[in-house]
Amino acid sequence: MFHSLRRPDVLAVTLAAAGILMVTMGIRQSFGLFVSPINTATGMGIAAISLALAVGQFAWGAIQPIAGAVADRYGPRAVLIGGLILLAAGCAATPFIDGGFGLTVTLGLLAAMGSGAGSFSVLIGAAAQRLPLESRGAASGVINAGGSFGQFVFAPVLQKLIQSIGWMGALWAMAIAALATLPLVGKLTAGSAPPPPRADGEAHLGRVVLDALKDPSYLLLHAGFFTCGFHIAFLVTHLPGEVNLCGLPPTVASWSLAIIGLANIFGSLYAGGCIARYRSKHVLAAMYASRAVLIALYLMAPRTELTYYLFAAGLGFTWLATVPPTAALVGKLFGTRYLATLFGLTLLSHQIGGFLGAWLGGIAITRYGDFTWMWYADMVLAALAALVNLPIREAPVARPVAQPA
Repeated sequence: MFHSLRRPDVLAVTLAAAGILMVTMGIRQSFGLFVSPINTATGMGIAAISLALAVGQFAWGAIQPIAGAVADRYGPRAVLIGGLILLAAGCAATPFIDGGFGLTVTLGLLAAMGSGAGSFSVLIGAAAQRLPLESRGAASGVINAGGSFGQFVFAPVLQKLIQSIGWMGALWAMAIAALATLPLVGKLTAGSAPPPPRADGEAHLGRVVLDALKDPSYLLLHAGFFTCGFHIAFLVTHLPGEVNLCGLPPTVASWSLAIIGLANIFGSLYAGGCIARYRSKHVLAAMYASRAVLIALYLMAPRTELTYYLFAAGLGFTWLATVPPTAALVGKLFGTRYLATLFGLTLLSHQIGGFLGAWLGGIAITRYGDFTWMWYADMVLAALAALVNLPIREAPVARPVAQPA
């Protein structure tokens, strides 16, 4: 299914985008490992740290349509460079803060917005506009797998760095990694021309966005992706805390996150191939339904290291594999001209769910002493997400052509 990526130019664009996403997502998805060390060093409290990371979940999503619109208008190069620099600045500044407000600014805003500007909407949009139609599905799977590979690499490495040089040194190492990714931006955008001006009769961006927000299929896609964000943010933020409640060592959490990333490499590649053979809405429905089943099995299983590793492998297969079929649906509905913006809006819904998943998880552990009610909510939302994807109309949306004056 990946024969369409054999052309050297197609492969270069795809791997450059995957490499950038590997770093931005690898860093962002590992922030949960810092909750306990930061709390121990500063005494901020789990709830305050969870709120800062929840703001980061929302900021990561909120920046996506903005970064996508700028990339659609002026090209992705400046957006990606600015994002990587902002991500590095947020990581580098965090060791110098000692309160919840400062943490919200550094990790919650700077690092999150930087990671978001170098994430799915801009990268998949930039690649889609430079790749032939037959290569886009497989390319989106490979790009998405890059983000999963980043989680697989960064989680255990950062846990080891935290244990050896401390959480401050680990954050500075992440800042260096973000800056070292800058050369890949040139590889991704080399030889690309600025986006063409709007053709006569072509709807402008604002009109396309308004029309999209009135389309029931697009809104149902948002609803399902909201649940995906709730699920992922809750786990990446609070899985280390869940492991700690069971009396297991911190390495179980870091290796569980790594296994999630490793499994999602295969899940993303598989999803990239599936969207060429099956309806994307059916792929999404199956993924969300599998999460509800896995959470139910986890709640009935004994809390052992093997349980967490198997749970992580099962969840990891669909972790961010929802991105290729979601992006494919947006492209089928509205085309690729404003894909970065419209897909960015779905990511905003994803991260509104992410904000609630991270924040409510902190409230649950503070008030009830465990995450039981969060697991129940996560299971119900996953089942609902599977259902709301089924009515999506998977066909291009007919848009009126403006009449000449």
